[in-house]
Order: sequence, then C-alpha cells, then structure tokens
Amino acid sequence: MDLVLRICDDLFLDKVWATVLPASAFVSSPLVRLVNGTSHLPTLPSDSKTWSHLISYIPHPPLPAELSSPSLAASTLVSAWPRDYIPRQLISLFVLTLIGIHFLYFSVAGLSYKYIFNHDMMKHPRFLKNQVKQEIQLSLKAFPAMTIFTLPWFQGEVMGHSYLYDDISEYGWAYFVFSIGWFLLFTDFCIYWVHRWEHHPACYKWLHKPHHKWIIPSPFASHAFHPLDGYFQSIPYHLFIFLFPLHRTLYLGLFFFVNFWSILIHDSDMITGHPLEKVINGPAHHTLHHLYFTVNYGQYFTFADRMGHSYRQPASELDPMRQVKPAQKEASGKQQ
Repeated sequence: MDLVLRICDDLFLDKVWATVLPASAFVSSPLVRLVNGTSHLPTLPSDSKTWSHLISYIPHPPLPAELSSPSLAASTLVSAWPRDYIPRQLISLFVLTLIGIHFLYFSVAGLSYKYIFNHDMMKHPRFLKNQVKQEIQLSLKAFPAMTIFTLPWFQGEVMGHSYLYDDISEYGWAYFVFSIGWFLLFTDFCIYWVHRWEHHPACYKWLHKPHHKWIIPSPFASHAFHPLDGYFQSIPYHLFIFLFPLHRTLYLGLFFFVNFWSILIHDSDMITGHPLEKVINGPAHHTLHHLYFTVNYGQYFTFADRMGHSYRQPASELDPMRQVKPAQKEASGKQQ
C-alpha cells in the first residue's frame, strides 16, 4: 500500500490535505498570534477564516521554517500535515483501502455473478431468501472494521519496516519468479491452519459461522465475514512481506489476485474432471467446504488439506445442482 499511497499523494492527496488542513491556518492561529504578539495577519474571506479557526487547534508537527511567515504560508498551497505525518498516513490509507475494496468487490463479484455464477443455483432448497442482498450487507458492514484491523500492517509497510523492494536486480529475476510461488504456498499453508482453527467449537459459532450461513454461496459471499474472521485469514498476506523479500509492484498485483481468487471460488461451480483438480483448490473444492464444513480448508492448493487429512475430492455426484432439478420438478408439479 505504500506504493498506492505514494501515487495518490502525487496525483491528488497533497492537494486534498492542503485544502483541508492548510499550513496557513496554523500560522495564523490564535495560539501563534499569542506567541508572536502580533495581529498583523492577512485578511481571509469569511468562509476561509471560519474554517481556519475551526482547525487551528488540531495537532500538527512543527511547520517548516519557510512557512513561518503568515503571508508566505497563505500564498503557498501546502498542508500542515506533511506526507510523513502518521495521522495523515493512517487516514489516507483507511480511505484508499475502503474505496479500493468496495470497487474490487462490486466490480469483480458483480461480473462473476452476471457471467459465471449459475443463477439456477438460486433455486437450490438451501439458497436463502434474499441471500445475495444479505451477503452484500454483511460484506459492507465488515469492510470498515477489517480495514481498521489491517492499518498497522499497512503503516509498517509505509514506514519501511517490510522487505518490499523496488529494483529487480537487487534479488534477480530467478528470485522474482520464485517469490510468486513461495508467496502462494506460504499464505495457502498459513490460511489452511487459520481457517481450520476457526472451525474449532470454541470460536466457530461467533467467528466463522456467519460466513457459513451461505450453504450455497454466490460470488458476493466472498467477503461476507465477521470482521475478525476476514482479518485473521488475511494476516498471512501481510506477514509474508515482513519475513521475506517481495517486489513492491508484484505484491500489489498479488494482493489484487488474492481478492479476485476469493471471489472466484465462491461461485458454487462444480466443474470436475480437469487435470489440475487434485492440485488446485478451485470453486468445486470450496463449494464442498460450504456444503460439508469440515473439508477443503485451503485457499489455492490441496496439499495442506491432504497433509491435514481434510481433503475431499470433487465429484459430479456431489454437485449441488443435482438437488436443484428435483426441486424444480417438485415446484412445477405443485403448480399443475
């Protein structure tokens, strides 16, 4: 997120912060006038003067020496909160993350729902009334809290405490390619155990059960979690860059891929018989997880489930669509 924050600062956030918290408001604040013993300050328009008065007591770091003059500060569009000021970074990260996850959720889940999800699945006897609406509502409630929980990781990243790097030559192309697979393997294995722990009776009911309300999920169920549930399962993604080097742009791409994959495996699809079925934990595997609860905890691969003896092989006879057709026949028979 440090890359995103840097780009957004360049594009528009510097101007936004300079408008919301201009340095001129603090140079000409009552406190500064008291210290300097002068009232010879530039005359501001009434609305600007009112806003400046309202914000003049907000904490801020010491202003640069070049802005100590009220006339100079008033003529310079710069914020009293510089880029490296932690409160500004936290607020910017919170807003950017919240906007980003909403955009990603509605765009990718919306496209998956329209073009991939089989809408006949909504006729399944265990598909809830108004389920899609409920999935979206739970997701929207969870996003702000999940974002707040994640902020310390993002802030550590912005402050340079991670092993993110910019120059590929620093570790070479071989490591760059290796790090993609290592990221997926590491996070998959960790998420397997986090996910399996969430099914423990001590925490399942209050923590993970809200997500398993969706026996037959739609793509909009991908982020319909209890906020702590969603956060716990995201920890391995953030932890990785504090343990291992990863290219900064690659990390951003993998972050988007993670969310894309989470949406993809919630389309209740049950395509079986493909060559990678025993290696890749795809939609069919995760559909079985929602149906039977204690199988296929993995995210991308099946190796952790095999090691943990929780793997269940997808099969056409387990397809929930097989229950839709009898239900449709029964409904049509009642109408006749």
